[in-house]
Amino acid sequence: MDILEKIVAAKKKEIEPFKEKSPVERFEREGFFWQISNRSLVQSLLIPGSTGIIAEFKRKSPSKGWFKSKELEVEPVVTAYNKSAAGISVLTDNEFFGGDLDDLIQTKVVTDIPVLRKDFIVDKWQIAESKAFGADVILLIAACLTPAQVKEFAGYAKSIGLESILEVHNDAELGHYCDEVSMIGVNNRNLKTFEVDINTSLQLIEKIPAGKPAIAESGISSADAIVTLRSAGFKGFLIGETFMKEENPGMAYETFVNNLKQQ
Repeated sequence: MDILEKIVAAKKKEIEPFKEKSPVERFEREGFFWQISNRSLVQSLLIPGSTGIIAEFKRKSPSKGWFKSKELEVEPVVTAYNKSAAGISVLTDNEFFGGDLDDLIQTKVVTDIPVLRKDFIVDKWQIAESKAFGADVILLIAACLTPAQVKEFAGYAKSIGLESILEVHNDAELGHYCDEVSMIGVNNRNLKTFEVDINTSLQLIEKIPAGKPAIAESGISSADAIVTLRSAGFKGFLIGETFMKEENPGMAYETFVNNLKQQ
């Protein structure tokens, strides 16, 4: 099994016992499910002058281990992100990325920009869970879903007021596109090998359907990279490791944005 297959298998096993304890109907009665207004990442990316940065809170990765321990508090990091980012991504997978839903809730309550729950969605149940725990946006990864599942999941997300990002890595995965998705993300990291190549985004941008904001994900470590990607047509730039690997992620983010403003 490659890394993605291991993660998906573990995720399916992980959620099964929780589906019985907390059915969708319970989520519909609790938490943020019926919040008055959702924060739109699409609108945030399209605002004139937007940095386009979707800053990520990520504690570890399967390929590089821990960036920050479980003791790191969420609030100081995401509060720094909140000052100028277009959105905040929170990795909630525990086994492989060291995150959890508490990170998502804490981010939601101390920020006022869109919050993306980044996880491996393999069941519609997780989408209702995402809404109840404060997500404004979910990620649908083409590499671990069928086109029919993408359509079903994106449609359900839309029906409960969530936006969705369809994440692709190659031409074939663009075949998962449907009108129900809100945005298209191009992951420069191959989820089967975890190798990163920013040219993946540049090669796919011309093939992304018009009318949906395009987001470049992974491997973005400099303001120059954003300038190049923005010129190619990208509206969003998901960046996590570049900040989280530093001693002070919030300060690293602010330095990055200042460099971007000087471009």
